[in-house]
Amino acid sequence: MSNELEAFLEYITIIRALSKKSIEAYRNDLLLIEESLQKPLISLNTQQILKLLSSYENKRTLNRKLSSVNAFFDFCYKERFSDEKNRLKFAKIAQTLPKFLSYEEIMSSLSLIDRSSWIGKRDYALILFLYASGARISECLELAYSDIEEEWLHIRHAKGEKERIVPLAKAAKTAIDAYLQDSGFSQDYVWCNYRGTKLSRISAYKITQKYLGVSPHVLRHSYATSLIRGGADLRVVQELLGHSSLLTTQIYTHIQKQDLKDTVEVCHPMAKA
Repeated sequence: MSNELEAFLEYITIIRALSKKSIEAYRNDLLLIEESLQKPLISLNTQQILKLLSSYENKRTLNRKLSSVNAFFDFCYKERFSDEKNRLKFAKIAQTLPKFLSYEEIMSSLSLIDRSSWIGKRDYALILFLYASGARISECLELAYSDIEEEWLHIRHAKGEKERIVPLAKAAKTAIDAYLQDSGFSQDYVWCNYRGTKLSRISAYKITQKYLGVSPHVLRHSYATSLIRGGADLRVVQELLGHSSLLTTQIYTHIQKQDLKDTVEVCHPMAKA
């Protein structure tokens, strides 16, 4: 590992305090390039790096690796390890609307859950919570009951270690209370399996698949879509979702545009001509 790469990893660990997963991803991406080309990364030119990374057919994977390289070059320029600020262009990815469910679809499916057992109450509460909070499934599964204060949710285990506080619908809090009262378990985490231990990601996935036919992340998209359609400001949605960049949130503006297009097609006489 080159000295510059070692300094960069120390910077994102100590100064930027990134999560362990993020640091490991940067390390793997950048070290792979150095080891493959057997040269310090800082000495490589754009053409050499792109030639190596061109083997990645998945553009999202490619862009993640390019992002790692750009972050490294940016660090080297700021620290005066390099006189030039190299920047690699990202591969173009066709933008598609995120999959989401409407409020009616979600509530219709929830009404079919048998809540006569605590398992049914848990499944109902979990789906309602995900849609009411917009939390990532990783954030959801780390939730402790003390993180819920009246109708506010404190998300402590957020992506990139960025905590945030979001409103939580009263109906979601009521559903969680009903589930916990019936479960009879006393555990550190809100969401537990039939043994009383922490619910796993695969179990949460199976629950949303069973009742909605989608992954838990689709409920996060559904949360954001409902807010945008209701007229919420994009920056407010960014804060509620915990996005570090507004660019990430801007995908939901396509929903607004589609709604406007649909309205014109239905209401304007020339659209039917």
